[in-house]
Amino acid sequence: MSRAQSFADALVRLEGDRDLDAFLAVFADEVLLVRPEQGGQERGADGARRFWQAYLDLFDGIGSTFHRLVDAEAVSELEWVSEGRLASGRPIRYAGVSLLEHDREGKVTRFATYYDTAAFTTPAATATGPGH
Repeated sequence: MSRAQSFADALVRLEGDRDLDAFLAVFADEVLLVRPEQGGQERGADGARRFWQAYLDLFDGIGSTFHRLVDAEAVSELEWVSEGRLASGRPIRYAGVSLLEHDREGKVTRFATYYDTAAFTTPAATATGPGH
């Protein structure tokens, strides 16, 4: 199985069972996790836990479908669409790409994800008539 497919399968399991401990096994101890839209990053096992717990906390339920998985030497590319409900109950669908670097054992040493952040903004209320 490819490294990209292995990661995709682990993420789908996480989204289904929310077993963070099992999922974190895919990461190297000194992993770097980057989410550029927030201008921040997390490092190491504790950082990975914070990063993925924050991901889970965003949603009441979420499921990802992977449309393109590519492995090239120590790098993987995953293109995906995720659908579900935000913690507020609002439906969401958004797309993006994740880039992974791996060590010789196949553990993820760097994870960066880029996605459509507009899907997370609350839609503006629309007027339905006078007084609304």
